[in-house]
Amino acid sequence: MIPLYYDLHLHSCLSPCGDDDMTPANIVGMASIKGLDVIALTDHNSCLNCPAAMIHGQNYGVTVIPGMELCTAEEVHVICLFSELDNALAFDSYVYEHLMPIKNKEEIFGKQQIMNEDDEVTGTVGNLLINATDIPFDEVVSLTAEYGGIAYPAHIDKTSTSLLSNLGFVPPDSAFTCAEVHDLKNLHKIQKDHPYFLNCNIISSSDAHYLEDIREPQYQIFSESKGLKDILTAINNKL
Repeated sequence: MIPLYYDLHLHSCLSPCGDDDMTPANIVGMASIKGLDVIALTDHNSCLNCPAAMIHGQNYGVTVIPGMELCTAEEVHVICLFSELDNALAFDSYVYEHLMPIKNKEEIFGKQQIMNEDDEVTGTVGNLLINATDIPFDEVVSLTAEYGGIAYPAHIDKTSTSLLSNLGFVPPDSAFTCAEVHDLKNLHKIQKDHPYFLNCNIISSSDAHYLEDIREPQYQIFSESKGLKDILTAINNKL
């Protein structure tokens, strides 16, 4: 098994709340400088900056997982990660069709910039990406699996837009086998109050919207290889 330093929750300048300096090249370059082995680009309800980020990942020797932070109908944030870029982009198209059709106002919410491998803006996304979709939480794991991906609740210790803050409980028919905790100091209480998480693989990532917030090489996953399928298997392993 190969130990891999990771940060699996990063936002680029495509997310309206992401800093303009969070371009694909800058993100991957900073991850390389910090010594991370694998990162995931997880913009709000979009995967459109993943192609450029993956190109830079090849150049820097950093594995870049194409991903998304999906906002469900209950406004629960879920990390969705994919083993193939084409599947991620197909999922992106599906999600955009299910996103509330409210136009973005850059002066209020921020820019939603699509970048190429030269860090040039090639377009913008019209509808506001931080809105909820009409996809219910209890369908996300199976839906993502149809696109060859995995899904797990984001920052379950957060006081808003998390599974526990918005629903207050883990639905009894839940199928996720991994969960993200922003601050591991909160994990013991969460597992005490919600024993479901005792059997989950726990990931801790930065949710970075600024370059300086990308994680230092602190936490590791153990994978058979640096290939995307093996890494997703390692992430999603049930304890």
